[in-house]
Amino acid sequence: MPTGYCNCGAISYSAEGEAAHHALCHCEDCRRSAGAPLVGWIAFKTDQVTVRGQPVTYASSAHGRRQFCGVCGTGLFYTNAEMLPRIIDIQSATLDDAAAYPPAAQIQVAERLPWIETMSDLPRFERYPEG
Repeated sequence: MPTGYCNCGAISYSAEGEAAHHALCHCEDCRRSAGAPLVGWIAFKTDQVTVRGQPVTYASSAHGRRQFCGVCGTGLFYTNAEMLPRIIDIQSATLDDAAAYPPAAQIQVAERLPWIETMSDLPRFERYPEG
């Protein structure tokens, strides 16, 4: 059973059963909301997910609703009753064992930052580099 929580622990969640999908989203709305170059979303039916705590809801578009922790600001959930009825997307980096659920697709690649293509060419450091 996938479980996870926000950075401060004020909000936690669990999901029952299999995920509908897990994708990396490159859209500008996700990037701006997360302050990151892309966001991983793992989707479950809403009745499969139990949330403990009270996330804050932000209407990021006409039908899109983003939820985050009002204490630490961690982005957690996305719903859109028009496009994704009865589905809740969970930011997959907030999973307790995020490595156990690899994404299966990239979406909204039309909005992908161009330098994402060459990320594998960048120098790599096991930890923050010195000096």
